[in-house]
Amino acid sequence: MARRERVIRMSVELPLWRALAGYRVLTMLYAVGFFATAYDGFARPWVAVGYYCVLFVWTVATLPKVASAASCTKRFLAADLTIALTGILLTTVADTHERIQSGGPTLPSIWTAGSVLAFAIKGGWRWAAFASTAVAVANLVERGTPARDTIHNVILVWVASIAIGYVVEVARASERTLARALEIEAATRERERLARDIHDGVLQVLAMVQRRGAVLGGEAAELGRMAGEQEVALRTLVAGGLVPISRVSQDAAEGAVVRVVEEPAEPTGPVDLRSLLAPFAAARVNLAEPGAPVMLPAPAAKELAAAVGAALDNVRRHAGEDARAWILVEDEPDEVIITVRDDGPGIPEGRLAQAEGEGRLGVAQSIRGRLRDLGGSAELVSTPGQGTEVELTVPKEKNVRRGKAEQR
Repeated sequence: MARRERVIRMSVELPLWRALAGYRVLTMLYAVGFFATAYDGFARPWVAVGYYCVLFVWTVATLPKVASAASCTKRFLAADLTIALTGILLTTVADTHERIQSGGPTLPSIWTAGSVLAFAIKGGWRWAAFASTAVAVANLVERGTPARDTIHNVILVWVASIAIGYVVEVARASERTLARALEIEAATRERERLARDIHDGVLQVLAMVQRRGAVLGGEAAELGRMAGEQEVALRTLVAGGLVPISRVSQDAAEGAVVRVVEEPAEPTGPVDLRSLLAPFAAARVNLAEPGAPVMLPAPAAKELAAAVGAALDNVRRHAGEDARAWILVEDEPDEVIITVRDDGPGIPEGRLAQAEGEGRLGVAQSIRGRLRDLGGSAELVSTPGQGTEVELTVPKEKNVRRGKAEQR
């Protein structure tokens, strides 16, 4: 089955847009309710009634516009700010001079802050500074004189909107960083999986062709030499790998986008690990296993068996065809332990680190990498002249939970 690409869109702004939509509705109702309680104190209440009708229709009709950054266009923001500024300036027509000078609220009241916040969420602190400055000028014109409470309210809206705009910009940058990190992690896991598969197949075949060609001589030796060169080139490519450039949406306000390649779904039900290990038993490989089934989710059992196969490949390659190996399977209550031991010459100290530096990832990826992905561990003990022992430990509970989650 072909692999499929899963797209993850992350956006910390969506809750802000939902909160803004609720804020606009509540503050519109507050402004209308406050006017209703002070209706008799207005000089020209019919002006206020006309404005509130427009404000009510506009607020309700434009709720979809404040659902996301994509729908909140510049044209909408300009119109929204115009309605707020118009309401502030109409206050001098609808209300009495005495009430205005005594600190009475403007017609849109705190609804105006919603318009400024829309600028902040959409465009960051610079847009917020522009909108709050326009509101400040309109308030000063409405009052006629820079009273203390007016200055206080102007500064409060200014500081709050600019701070929110700055936080939104920081959140967007953090989203892009997180998206890049997730994409690198996904690419690394994919590279490690490919490295294991390549090591278990192609690289082993190329190494065998190189050895056999050197033994046979003649044209076979040349073929073996070419196979050796391709093996080195392929190991270098696998060890280096390529990480794709992170891709984000064209409008950064829509949130960061991460594309992760998913493997095709495989059976995740429990399987008997013994059935996967049985093919490894041979004349020079002794398999000791429990009499009862050793049940693990299918993906975990498959990876564990592949790690055992990689360990046996290392025995054949480094200890020789005549080396003997023993596989011991232990089914503990909380974990499964598999020990692979051989009677070969052992591994010289520092050889594993040198091999990994040369791009030979048999132990690093095919064994340790697999066990790490399963939440387990791989311990390798080797004494020169006394063989090598590899102990693979896989926790049961974690892999059972993972298997159930994949089934759902």
